[in-house]
Amino acid sequence: MKIGLIGLGNMATAMIGGMLSRGLVEPADLIGSAKTRETAEKVRETYKITTVLDNAQVAREADILFLAVKPAFIAEVIEEIRTVVREETIVVSIAAGWNLAGLAAAFGRPELKLVRCMPNTPAMVLEGCTGICLGDKVTAEEGERVMGLFNAFGRAGIVPERLMDVVVGVSGSSPAYVFLFIEAMADAAVAGGMPRKQAYEFAAQSVLGSAKMVLETGMHPGQLKDMVCSPGGTTIEAVKVLEEKGFRGAVMDAVAACVKKSENMTKK
Repeated sequence: MKIGLIGLGNMATAMIGGMLSRGLVEPADLIGSAKTRETAEKVRETYKITTVLDNAQVAREADILFLAVKPAFIAEVIEEIRTVVREETIVVSIAAGWNLAGLAAAFGRPELKLVRCMPNTPAMVLEGCTGICLGDKVTAEEGERVMGLFNAFGRAGIVPERLMDVVVGVSGSSPAYVFLFIEAMADAAVAGGMPRKQAYEFAAQSVLGSAKMVLETGMHPGQLKDMVCSPGGTTIEAVKVLEEKGFRGAVMDAVAACVKKSENMTKK
């Protein structure tokens, strides 16, 4: 199985690294194209895969083809490759704002197997979260094959297309919210006298550990919160302040705003 990637930026290289490190593919199974020779050579040297400057070559050879370019360039790339993609190739777009209907219209080939995905940047450290929406020409077996590749660098799940904008809000964009939270906690620790580097490490490790508790225990986040909040203790005092400041409401409003923006951007 030959896997092709058009675009070799951060997300694409995270995907390449994940697939190789998990042993799902060998370097010889991968081919990617970049806009500049510098990028192509850097990725070739790092991962030992085949890299070219010709998008059409990648599209012709790929059994699974990832469109890993920025949303603004998707239409241009599709125009380059639309006539050379084989009917049996699974075409996977990770571009925000492009739904399956928009991709199908751009290709002008209703027989193509199209998949719409929304990964996030923690894929760079093999802890990504990806929502996957399958086009009607994609079989369940083919969907499992695609999901297996995304699971190589985190967790992936099939979602109906009506929820893809929600995926953007809850996982696609949310690393930025978490980074902001970590930075704020670290700032408070620095204000309390802790060195900056150590403050970031303590805050980030606490977020990492808390997230693993949610995923690995299966317990409700509220239960886990209650386990930390001793009667009359320090934690419940901090939680009280967060509630007074509208912490939960602010987070919910932020996610809702992100979802609305995504809905307005999506190509219908």
